[in-house]
Amino acid sequence: MRMLFQLALLIISAPLLAFDHGDWDTLLNRHVSTERGGVATTVNYGGMAQDRDLLKAYLASLSAVSASQFDNFHRDQQLAFLINAYNAFTVELILLEGQPASIRDIGSFFSGPWDKEFFSLLGKPRTLDELEHEMIRGNPALMDPRIHFAVNCASVGCPALRPEAYTGERLESQLADSTRRFLGDRTRNRFDLDDEALAVSKIFDWYEEDFSRAAGSLSHYLLQYADTLGIPARHRKALEQESLTIQFLPYDWALNSTTGR
Repeated sequence: MRMLFQLALLIISAPLLAFDHGDWDTLLNRHVSTERGGVATTVNYGGMAQDRDLLKAYLASLSAVSASQFDNFHRDQQLAFLINAYNAFTVELILLEGQPASIRDIGSFFSGPWDKEFFSLLGKPRTLDELEHEMIRGNPALMDPRIHFAVNCASVGCPALRPEAYTGERLESQLADSTRRFLGDRTRNRFDLDDEALAVSKIFDWYEEDFSRAAGSLSHYLLQYADTLGIPARHRKALEQESLTIQFLPYDWALNSTTGR
């Protein structure tokens, strides 16, 4: 009887099995190509369109998860679920809109692509803005500034769309790797020797509050990645003292497509 009771306790306390992101993983493996030594990727949206049934099946499985089921995922499973959902629904939006030259071409002056309510998640109609800014960034239990190197807005300036699905079991190593790859991309983050300034992605300007909250200041956040950013040793003290000039590079909103569209 005691053994049965202990077994019951184990079953009750066991975390819910991770959500199956296998279909999304398959799509990413098939249609995302690594570029420039792995710091960037491009997406074959034509291939995604040919595999639209598989994409729709995956999106439907995301939408079928209830809020109570989501609450039973452990923390890393929840964050992986939401990152994958953002990236997959963004691909779907690009396909719905006929693969525009830029995601910013979607919508109007009054309502852009991120305001478009075109999917459901956790039992409610959602927008991409709501998914990123409320469900992820707005949740202290889930917020990690490295999500800015994982969510992909279908643009060349974005961090690479990872060619595999994020999973709760591997989330920490995947976020660390995505961060390293993005910061190691010299087209988007580099030290300018002529200006003696650190030139980084506009992402660090838009979301400076997130990085400052994590490390005390943007300078201190970037200091953690001084080696990856290629900051010369003689300039790191200035970054630590927040006296090193930080510049923000222009953002490339062109579609991250293998066709160059």
